[in-house]
Amino acid sequence: MLRPADETSGQLVTVRAIESILDVSEDDVGATTSIDLSNADERLEEVRQEVNELDERRDDLRSRQRDIEERLGQMELFADLGIDLDLLWGYDSLSVLVGEGDADGIRAALASAEGIDGHEVFSGNDSVAVFARERDEDALDDAMVGVPFTEYTVPEETGDPESYVADLENERQQIESELERVENELETLKLEHAGFLLALEEELSIDAEKFEAPLRFATTERSFIVEGWVPTRRYETVVSTLRDAVGDHVEIDEIERASHTSAGHPGHDAEHGHEDEAAATDGGEDVAADGGTAVEADGDTEVATDGGTNGNVVTVPDDPPVIQRNPDIVGPFELLTKAVNRPKYSEFDPTFTLFLTFPLFFGFMIGDIGYGLAYLALGYWVVNKFDSDGLINFGKIVMWLGVFTIVFGVLYGEIVGLHFFEWFGSHPPLEKGLSDSVTPEPEGWAFFWLIAAVILGWLHLNLAYLFDFVEQYQLHGFKEAFVEVGSWLIALNGLWVFVFSKFLAGAKPDFLVGSGAILDEGPFHLGFTGFPEVAGMIGAVAFFLGIGILLLGPWYEAFEFAVPLAHPLSYTRLTAVLLAKAGMALAANLLYWGAYQDEEGFHFMHTYDPNKTPEHGEVLFGGLSNMGTPVDIGPVAVGIEGALLGLPVLIIAHLVVLAVGGTAAIQAIRLEYFEFFEKFYEGGGKNYQPFGYDRAYTTDT
Repeated sequence: MLRPADETSGQLVTVRAIESILDVSEDDVGATTSIDLSNADERLEEVRQEVNELDERRDDLRSRQRDIEERLGQMELFADLGIDLDLLWGYDSLSVLVGEGDADGIRAALASAEGIDGHEVFSGNDSVAVFARERDEDALDDAMVGVPFTEYTVPEETGDPESYVADLENERQQIESELERVENELETLKLEHAGFLLALEEELSIDAEKFEAPLRFATTERSFIVEGWVPTRRYETVVSTLRDAVGDHVEIDEIERASHTSAGHPGHDAEHGHEDEAAATDGGEDVAADGGTAVEADGDTEVATDGGTNGNVVTVPDDPPVIQRNPDIVGPFELLTKAVNRPKYSEFDPTFTLFLTFPLFFGFMIGDIGYGLAYLALGYWVVNKFDSDGLINFGKIVMWLGVFTIVFGVLYGEIVGLHFFEWFGSHPPLEKGLSDSVTPEPEGWAFFWLIAAVILGWLHLNLAYLFDFVEQYQLHGFKEAFVEVGSWLIALNGLWVFVFSKFLAGAKPDFLVGSGAILDEGPFHLGFTGFPEVAGMIGAVAFFLGIGILLLGPWYEAFEFAVPLAHPLSYTRLTAVLLAKAGMALAANLLYWGAYQDEEGFHFMHTYDPNKTPEHGEVLFGGLSNMGTPVDIGPVAVGIEGALLGLPVLIIAHLVVLAVGGTAAIQAIRLEYFEFFEKFYEGGGKNYQPFGYDRAYTTDT
């Protein structure tokens, strides 16, 4: 039997207030079974009285503690003077000021002041006492104007202030002990009653929602109508649950089923459709407002139908709500999607593509085992330090960034800027274009990564336009999809086929097409010198054809004709950050280790002692680690003084590189939001919030 609404609300407020005082959380309960609430009212009253008494006692002790701290601070000032308290007050002919200030400045101010016949200034380490005989009223106050001084009220006490300090410290210790005892009693109450309080809050919240539910229903004298969205896969469960609860006193109709149609909005479908579509229900006479009928949905495109009156009339037209359903491994990246907006029912959820590409972009730019381990540790710390779902998901994303940074670090053979493959006389599979290992033409890698970034952008944008094409086809049909999106696909691919073709090769950079193309003679010797001339001609025609088709639809978008060129080029920021980070790490290591160059290339001094074998190469910079008295460490010698003094410099330099390298995430997410999302994603979907409550501590009896 439900309690009256006002009683339920009042008890719910009481429970939540007690939980706030005790700082109760789900972690204080752990794994639980259903908790008995048969004597909830009596137990709640007992807990309330105990908690309130202890809380009031704690507040009183904290107030006394603050008062003693304030008095103790002032009394320590008087004790610093070394003057008995009764000598600081009670004079008829002397004015006394005690506080903190500049004793010399006060003496100078009093010496030049008019209206003062005599004065004396006493000072301790932090305190000042001023005694003055005033000829004129307020002369001492006037003299102190402009002098740094903070006055304290002198208590009308007698005796040595140090004894008062000792007494106050003893009283403070007693209060702290009593406060600790009260805190322990409150903690004991929390551990004893946390499960009960959370279970009671859950039960009261469910009752309160049941009381509020009829306010959202259309009612008559003898019946009310309930309409709302439920996932299609749960439709039969909703029907059977309602009929089991009220028998024949309910009429249920599925009045609308959301689906992607060429009408541009969720359409009506009286028949049961796909599992990922949604059905609407309409409750009729004598329907019980029971929270137990709520249905949880767990599909990324599952929505519920919008109910109304008999005859399949939608009384409250609205868009179907959306549930994002992604695997647990992908779920944290929903945080990045929702930073833009929740996807609408008619849109693709881009979370999975974010999971595939965002860490990839970041790892490619940083590519260092040492930095990757740092990002991994940072993400792990965030996940375990904070309780907020948002921060936990953020930490998991950072961990993924760390994993991809480590993977690329292995491929680049780099750890905190050092190329460890060289230590074993080998070479990494990939290089960044700035290297201390054997690389006859490191700039070949830099050009290769520029081209690779553009090709990656080309493919990434094709995927975005394909998403948009499918969405527009489902909503508006093939013609509009072809004009509004197909035109951009044709223009994008036509332009870049032309760019990578031999047509007009003389007007293109040598590293792009021809016998010297980076994809032909570059690091991987792919043998690609460019598409045939005829393909380039077709591509050029396709570009202008795409722009022309666009004029048949939203013609104003034709002013953005440079987008197919500019947006893929924007992906070269990946290579720019790659080279910038590599250069910063190189500078940090060069400063500490020094470097030499031989016929094989550039090397750090950690593999070379110029004092022993200078004929091996030309020393470019000796480095901090080689300054001072040489000490043999394994196969090399280092200057012990320089190595120790330069170590903080090396650590700080790499911390700066680590922090600046973290901004690569901004560049990566910018490509996702402004180049990729912009093509197909708008957002603005409504979150699915079903009527009802997930029970964690109680059962539905």
